[in-house]
Amino acid sequence: MSQNKGVRRKGRIVAFQVLYGISFVPPEGGWTPERIYNLSPAVLQETNEDVVTFARQIFLGTCKDLGKLDETISKYSKHWKLERIAKVELAILRLSVFELLSMPDIPLKVAINEGIELAKKFGDGNSRNFINGILDAIARDIDNGKFGDLKNF
Repeated sequence: MSQNKGVRRKGRIVAFQVLYGISFVPPEGGWTPERIYNLSPAVLQETNEDVVTFARQIFLGTCKDLGKLDETISKYSKHWKLERIAKVELAILRLSVFELLSMPDIPLKVAINEGIELAKKFGDGNSRNFINGILDAIARDIDNGKFGDLKNF
């Protein structure tokens, strides 16, 4: 495993842990995503600054685009309302869809595979197939130009 791949995989795990954690306690009273991130135990325990930096980038990007990400996930999760998707899967989908739509330096297949890896590690037996189905459909539509210019996402 290349060093960059390892850093990004660990960064995704950290970002997932922070995003998943706030799904139980929505921020209020001046808790910005940056402050939540900086004070998260997952972040404070991580010693590799590259991991922390990558995790911050995808966590804050996901928080910033949350409405658009949820709209996209809703569109592709046929027969599943957002509220019915388990918190683990929703956090993974939000991070992965953010990468698919907003990080052109990450190949689509890599973003999908990394989402599946998170599902294997943190989800249940059905998580992997659920995540894969949604991410694969979104990636196909990105390839087919259905998202237009992703710079405007």
